[in-house]
Amino acid sequence: MSEDELIRWRSEFPTLDASCHLISHSLGAMPREARAHATEFLDQWEQQSIESWGRWLPYVRELGDVIGGVLGVPAGSVILNQNCSTVQAILASCFDYRGDRKKIVYSALEFSTVHYVWSQQARRGAEVVVVPSDDGIHNPLERFLDQIDTRTLIVPLSHVLFRSSTLQDLETIVKHAHSVGAMVLADCYQSTGVVPLALGELGVDFACGGSVKWACGGPGCAYLYVRPDRLSELRPMDTGWFGHEKPFAFDMGEMKYAADVWRMAAGTPAIPALYTARAGWDILAQLDLHAVRAKSLRQTARMRELAQSRGFRINTPLEDAARAGTMCFDFDGSEGVAKALNQRKFFCDWRPACGIRASPHFYTTDAEIERFMDEVERLRLR
Repeated sequence: MSEDELIRWRSEFPTLDASCHLISHSLGAMPREARAHATEFLDQWEQQSIESWGRWLPYVRELGDVIGGVLGVPAGSVILNQNCSTVQAILASCFDYRGDRKKIVYSALEFSTVHYVWSQQARRGAEVVVVPSDDGIHNPLERFLDQIDTRTLIVPLSHVLFRSSTLQDLETIVKHAHSVGAMVLADCYQSTGVVPLALGELGVDFACGGSVKWACGGPGCAYLYVRPDRLSELRPMDTGWFGHEKPFAFDMGEMKYAADVWRMAAGTPAIPALYTARAGWDILAQLDLHAVRAKSLRQTARMRELAQSRGFRINTPLEDAARAGTMCFDFDGSEGVAKALNQRKFFCDWRPACGIRASPHFYTTDAEIERFMDEVERLRLR
């Protein structure tokens, strides 16, 4: 798939006619069809009332399989939920931290949800190890691997670090973790849709992410992948009626978990969010993500060149192999400039110890890159 073929999808995103949208790392542009899917849900609710559940519940599996195709995992191995905090908390509740294998290892550069969820497992006996970074950009691989030993239970890590867009060496980490009997949870929120994935081939134990970013699906639709051979081991304490093998039996006896990935569902799915998410995932499923990746690397490299020429600090890896889809750069006064950019519909964001984050996607033109960086400089110098 050529860049010309990728850019043709731009017509599916009306918002791009009125804005410079370089914030797909945080909120993807809304596809035209998202509105139609939302209307479909509302029509079903209005016209079919309670009978709509006969369509809504199968829709959870249907969309999960579309997402699974993008992740490169088997059909039936993805369950949907509202957000990654909930997904990770449900997974964390599955484990017993009272034995010898109770160590949880993650990086100090993780998204805060990872820390909030997994550090609380210390209250249940877990030993939590947070590996520091020397530069605030990279997670030091050798030091990280050294902490993953025979006492390690699970390694929750972001495939792409949100603050620097560093692409972590997931294959090496998974191989090492498995060699000492540890499991890996890959948070792919910042990679799915901009980096080609083959999580099944890598043997990742679990993966999570959502629709709001590169998948252009809006908030409220997150996913959890469970490697099929791991599923029967999981008995989440954070559960709900849709995790039961017969949810509509309303059984008040011992919890009997669903035999399939629904055992990780907990409560009622957020059906409206699944409908608004569908259009973005359908588009991703039709794209050549290797072509998306190549375009992303070329355009982020151009952004880096323009930022360096203006003397900005680059807070993203320079090497293509270590960089995902976002360019992070900083200068004095960058937070105020980011706010002014958004007011002018040059959409980006700002993070502490990072600066401005800007992300081209498959629908971004080269001219938009130039316009955005020119506007950054104009606002900086005013």
